[in-house]
Amino acid sequence: MKSTVSDLVVQRSATTARGEAAVPTRLSVARTREALLELKKATDRCRECPLGARATQAVCGEGRVRSAIMVVGEQPGDKEDVQGRPFVGPAGKLLDRALDELGWTREELYVTNAVKHFKYELRGKRRMHKTPAQREAEACHHWLQDEIDLVRPPALVALGATAARVLLGRQAGTATRRGGPCWSPCIPPHCCVATPGSATRPGRRG
Repeated sequence: MKSTVSDLVVQRSATTARGEAAVPTRLSVARTREALLELKKATDRCRECPLGARATQAVCGEGRVRSAIMVVGEQPGDKEDVQGRPFVGPAGKLLDRALDELGWTREELYVTNAVKHFKYELRGKRRMHKTPAQREAEACHHWLQDEIDLVRPPALVALGATAARVLLGRQAGTATRRGGPCWSPCIPPHCCVATPGSATRPGRRG
């Protein structure tokens, strides 16, 4: 199931004259929020991989829709799956501590995950996190791409190997690229990607 929000998400032309991906048209803040709500509904219905059938719901991003930085984690956890919001469990507490050390606030950012449904294995009654397979991350990639096209942050911060692989493809040697910004054919030309290590205070863009 591909995105059903193409009338609200930017109309992408295939390529520019140089064969590069065209930069999407910017929507108003109100239209962006509307499109993100439609994206959430479409993602809830997604069954392109087995994760959607087992999860409580899809967990899309939230935050400032004109943020200078989009933070991309791996996938929702148990609490995120129940509440339908990203970074509200243990990973969210860790993120908040890191943001506090940087002098940032969650309200300045847009936070999301590379994979939109919770992958887990049962241990008794507990649902334990399980790393998404590459095929599952690839199935979710177009949902993340829609979020990037709507929010259009100049910078993306990849938290962990799964997010780095989704955003950077073969360039995603997290250990060797930690802290340094880079560009990739996997992301729009207006974005760069960094793994944690070198960050500056995000600018305010509306």
